[in-house]
Amino acid sequence: MHTSPAIRKVFEGVATRHEMYRMFNRHRGDPAMAEGEARHLFAGEWFEIAEAEHDYMLEILPPLFMRADMFAMREFMTGSVTSVFFSLCIDGRKRFFHGYCDLADRSAPERTKQAIVERELRPVRAMTRDERLDHIWSSTHDDYRGHAGARWPAAVQGKRTVLVFCGEMGTVLKLLDDLSDEEIAAKLPVQLRRLPPLAA
Repeated sequence: MHTSPAIRKVFEGVATRHEMYRMFNRHRGDPAMAEGEARHLFAGEWFEIAEAEHDYMLEILPPLFMRADMFAMREFMTGSVTSVFFSLCIDGRKRFFHGYCDLADRSAPERTKQAIVERELRPVRAMTRDERLDHIWSSTHDDYRGHAGARWPAAVQGKRTVLVFCGEMGTVLKLLDDLSDEEIAAKLPVQLRRLPPLAA
């Protein structure tokens, strides 16, 4: 049975071209990539980009398909998952987004579009804990993040890790999911630290 992955925002703010390309590679090093089981890593992820990046991606290759408010890249990231770019009117303003959609589910592009609009129409700017963790993962340099390897307990091997500063201990490697609220705040950009929490 085909199950649809969760649709989730993985970066707060409008990504620059450099940040956009970094997020295309945000799962590099994940064991699932080497095993060819990476569909769940990508499908459902989305983030905002600028109009220039949207138009630049449209000009790279002829799209796989094109509709009034979206187009899909012809090259697939993994299996049936590819990039879909959206041009959406939200609160009377045109905004642009990138999302990974699993085209084995023909409804995925439309559901992703609806999820983006619903998320961005919220009246108060806020972030869930998962969105904060994903933003940290998306914006942390490769040298300061990784995946739990053989030295970690078997139950957590392959999970995402980041370096954090722990006072007298200096920097230590921790599981991303185990960061405290204080550690999350310290790793977020200043402008995001005071955003109110949002229920998942």
